[in-house]
Amino acid sequence: MRRGRYRLHDLVRSFALARLLDEEDPAERAAAQERLIVNYAELADSVLRLVDGNMSTRSDRFGSYGFTSLDEALRWLDDESSFITAALRHAEGVDQGAVLNLLGALCDYCLLRGDLYRLGEINELAQAVDEGLLVRSVQWRTGIAARQLGELDKARSTLTSVVDLYREAHHDAGAARALTSLGITLHHQGNLTEASARLREALDLQAAPELATDRAWTMHALAAVERDRARLGEALDLLTESLVLHRAGESVHGQAWAHFQLGQLYLRLGDVPRAESELRSALELYGRTRDGRGEAWALTQLARARLTDGDASRAVEELRAAAARHRDNEDARGEAWTLYYLGQALEETGDLDRAVRELERARTMFSRMRDVYGLACARHHSARVTRDQRAAQTGSLRNSGFARQLLVDARADFRRIGVAHGEAWTCLELAVVDAGNARTQQALALCDEAITLFVSYGDRRGEDWARFLRCTLLPYAAPGGVEVGTAVAQEELAQLSRAAHPARDEKLDDYVEAYQLLLERGVNLDAGWQAWRLGMVPSRNAREVMGVTAGSKA
Repeated sequence: MRRGRYRLHDLVRSFALARLLDEEDPAERAAAQERLIVNYAELADSVLRLVDGNMSTRSDRFGSYGFTSLDEALRWLDDESSFITAALRHAEGVDQGAVLNLLGALCDYCLLRGDLYRLGEINELAQAVDEGLLVRSVQWRTGIAARQLGELDKARSTLTSVVDLYREAHHDAGAARALTSLGITLHHQGNLTEASARLREALDLQAAPELATDRAWTMHALAAVERDRARLGEALDLLTESLVLHRAGESVHGQAWAHFQLGQLYLRLGDVPRAESELRSALELYGRTRDGRGEAWALTQLARARLTDGDASRAVEELRAAAARHRDNEDARGEAWTLYYLGQALEETGDLDRAVRELERARTMFSRMRDVYGLACARHHSARVTRDQRAAQTGSLRNSGFARQLLVDARADFRRIGVAHGEAWTCLELAVVDAGNARTQQALALCDEAITLFVSYGDRRGEDWARFLRCTLLPYAAPGGVEVGTAVAQEELAQLSRAAHPARDEKLDDYVEAYQLLLERGVNLDAGWQAWRLGMVPSRNAREVMGVTAGSKA
């Protein structure tokens, strides 16, 4: 305990309670207990308002209560949280509004601190009281806690029932908050279409000016979904407006998450300096709110930025440190994504054996928590590295059966959840495997499918790679034979060369020029497809940046 505060022995507590019951009037005792809980509720609510801003979960009253800083306020709540929990155990006859405010603030504190054991205790208290609004409020938070632990099916089930309970009570603000949490959970499971629908439903319920800060949280959650659906322009607009609303509502925590999502968006656009700036802002704000879970996520993405910038060795060190932080926080999803990036960083350092091991660990974790999007991504990259590992051992792509099956499974996952970006790149990796095994017509068809997918969401970078690989295959797979195929390939390469644009992978221009020279010298069909042997295939980094326009702000 802190200086001046001591915890009494249980025997002393029992004796004191017995004397209290004998000597004090029950009505006076209940009034004193109510004053204590109301006081605690106002103080705790004030602390959490400093973190989350003007959320609809906070009461209408607001005051700083002498707190000179956010740090001091959080330190007070750290010291008092066990006493607050004890006070709630004796809340019989106390005004339910005060109890609700205190329970809500304490639940949010537990989520912020990752104290999920105490959140379970509070859930038991709420169930014992069996007051509708109390139960809904606490169940909503337990659904969020289940998501943080990677128990996504449990989180989805809990939050779906909470949405129904709020709707039955005609509590639109509560239903919207639960819909936002449900949308985030669906996103984490890879169900992007339904996640977007639930989040947009929440936004419709949050149109009122007094729910602006709630709306800001929903907007940055929706932006994350639309980013993964390759709608980067909409994602940027949502995050820009979200940040404005978080600042207006004085939500430090909300600003942290908006900066974090902006950092990931800029990584998708290949703008590393801007991404790092946003992520460092997020890290600083997470530190101010003492959100260890948020800090770990920011560290993961900062390490990913190092990888995107070509500093793989440093990325490996930082990702290992971030993975340890996620494990300490019991954040299975954070650990899985960190291991996924660690596998890619190890690949860049040339350590393919360890890269495969980390990617397989990530794949197992995603499978266990039923995150279809994460599972598809891990399958995709595990297949690539496994294929390259076998090719390095044998000198050819002939032993790529296992890798090919992983790619087929990844493609099916991406198609099922509607992620065209993932499916398109998986088609190209499958084309490389098929071409290396003399299945050039199948490989050509896969390139054509990839082109259609890249065009569907406007990814010119990916489309360039698909058209280039198509050109490398035409002499071997064109119906008119090698001469016709070579002529068509030369014409398409010339068109590709003339259609340069800022989003193009820098390596591709050199490859186009080199392959044009190779075609001029003539193609030897007996030598087989040459692009793999010459290294003219997409690298890991080619897939990581989207060639999508995100507006002038990007």
